[in-house]
Amino acid sequence: MSSSKEKNTEIFNITLDETRSTVKRTTDEAIKEIPRFTKAVNEYQEETIQATKDIADNFLESQKEIIHSLQSLWIPYMENVQNSYWSYWTSPKRVTENYARAVSNVTDSTIASTRLANNVLFATMDAWKTSLQHARDNAKEFSRLNTNVAKSFENVAKDSLRDFSAREEVQGHTRQ
Repeated sequence: MSSSKEKNTEIFNITLDETRSTVKRTTDEAIKEIPRFTKAVNEYQEETIQATKDIADNFLESQKEIIHSLQSLWIPYMENVQNSYWSYWTSPKRVTENYARAVSNVTDSTIASTRLANNVLFATMDAWKTSLQHARDNAKEFSRLNTNVAKSFENVAKDSLRDFSAREEVQGHTRQ
């Protein structure tokens, strides 16, 4: 029976060592992928920021051309009307300045929104990191508890076996 127990223990140990080796290999492979994932996140952020800049630049350039075209046509007319009837705020120059500020504010808001989304992403990643640490700590504690329960069960079984053997000896002596 001792040989069988030793053989089973050896098989368990080999199986657990192979599992540990597999886990190590898998985690090592995952660690090797981190730079690729980091690069992908960085590229995504850079691409988002660049796209926002390009969209704003293209839009502003087209608006600039439109405004120049309209200004050459309407400025003399509007200035005459303004000088006659309207206040300064309705001048084409003032309207253009207000419009440019509005476009600038939209661009700033878009970049700020991207920054906020990135902050949320990083906060989520930090929360995930904390959750993983808690899971690691809890798994270690559960393993310790399971080991203690198994050892307690083993001790109770040994005590019961010893008590049973002692009782059998006493009953054997009383029968003789």
